[in-house]
Amino acid sequence: MSASRSSGTTDALGPDEVPGGGRPGGPGGQGPGGGGAGDGPDGSRLLAALLDGMDAALCAFDARGAVTHWNREAERILGWSAEEAVGRTGFAGWAVRRADADEVQARLMAAMGAPGRQVHEFALLRKDGGRVLVRTQSAGVRGADGRPAGVYCAFSEVHAQIDLERAIALSEALLEDAAWGVVLVDVDLRPTVVNAYAARALGGGRTGLLGRPLGELVAQGVEELEAALQHVLADGAPSDPAEFWVTLRTAEGERRRCWRSGFLRLASPLTEEPVPLGLGWLFRDVTAAKLAEQEADRLRFRTSQLHRAARAASECEDPMEAATALLDFALAGFADHVLVDLVAGERLVRTAATPFDAPGPCLPVSGGSAPARYGPGHPALASVERTGTVRTSVASADAGPAWAAERRWPPDAAHALCAVLRSRGRTLGVLTFLRAANRAAFERPDTAYAETVAARVAGAVDLARATSGPQADGAGAP
Repeated sequence: MSASRSSGTTDALGPDEVPGGGRPGGPGGQGPGGGGAGDGPDGSRLLAALLDGMDAALCAFDARGAVTHWNREAERILGWSAEEAVGRTGFAGWAVRRADADEVQARLMAAMGAPGRQVHEFALLRKDGGRVLVRTQSAGVRGADGRPAGVYCAFSEVHAQIDLERAIALSEALLEDAAWGVVLVDVDLRPTVVNAYAARALGGGRTGLLGRPLGELVAQGVEELEAALQHVLADGAPSDPAEFWVTLRTAEGERRRCWRSGFLRLASPLTEEPVPLGLGWLFRDVTAAKLAEQEADRLRFRTSQLHRAARAASECEDPMEAATALLDFALAGFADHVLVDLVAGERLVRTAATPFDAPGPCLPVSGGSAPARYGPGHPALASVERTGTVRTSVASADAGPAWAAERRWPPDAAHALCAVLRSRGRTLGVLTFLRAANRAAFERPDTAYAETVAARVAGAVDLARATSGPQADGAGAP
């Protein structure tokens, strides 16, 4: 019942088909209905079909104010048939209360000499006596000689018009000012409309993103996203929002983001059976919140592990056994391997380690400590020299085995973190944590955790040296 539909259809009234023109209907016309659908010419039949097919109610008046047209939508809203309406002068006494009739008639007929369309709201009467508030658009119609010949008036119930206007306003607000991304996607899964938020999130302009496959925008995670879109097209929208981790291609490089998304399947309201038009995808970037949640979960877990490790270590009679117990708890969820190298004179000796070829606990080196034959620039040596933490990773996955062998680490090692062992102002050795290539590289939060573990292990090693002498940590190893 939009105004645009009403005005667009009534524009079909030509100079020879105007109120009072004699051809369309009404007094002197071909019949009382919507434009003379009787035995008139084809133009009149076409006009009648157009008027009766409109979604908005339409009536027309000649220059004297007599009703010349009345379509089916007008009959539906007010209950008066075309036979009852056409030919009456004005609305007085039947479609408008007599007290309001003069004002309504004057405002409607004023459009005959005014430029453009005029919009009014009137309370009209139904045939059953009820009242209905309508919004009207009226405009003058001129005859073949260019002189005013009448007025046409398109109207609809105010509540229906307001509902339509709200829907349009909501659509425009979502596609302009919404605080979340809105993307309209066609059945080929290509964006057709993108709002400003979504354009920023996807890393492109609002027009530059249109019609492009999502795979051109998303480097990783596009399969999951497209699967969700296809599911919505086939089976409808899920009841709950979904979260997708994606990696975007941008001019600055790849960015990993998390989008909390909701979906709506779109279908045309103009057909008897719903025709899919695509879908609406609404999302917000929740990357910061998800990373904060993950960090909080990680911190809680690591704090719990340190608490359990301290309790387990306190039950060990041998300080070196306490040190390896601490490392067993620390490894869970943190690294795949750990190596313990202690200072013995001018060199490092391997004192304890996890198995190289399979997961397992950290145990003392079988047969006693052995020299760690590290070459110059080795990360463990650098950690001891700097009395600090060193992080490193392999340059490429293909170079992993050679990279690990050169550093005398397990063959699956791809990421390393070396934390120095210090107690009472002395450097006792170094801890090396290793991760395989299928895990992420060590980051700054991992450094803080590794240093906390190293401080506790250093205390146990220092106690072992103090109680058992240098032979306990391998200082006497050849």
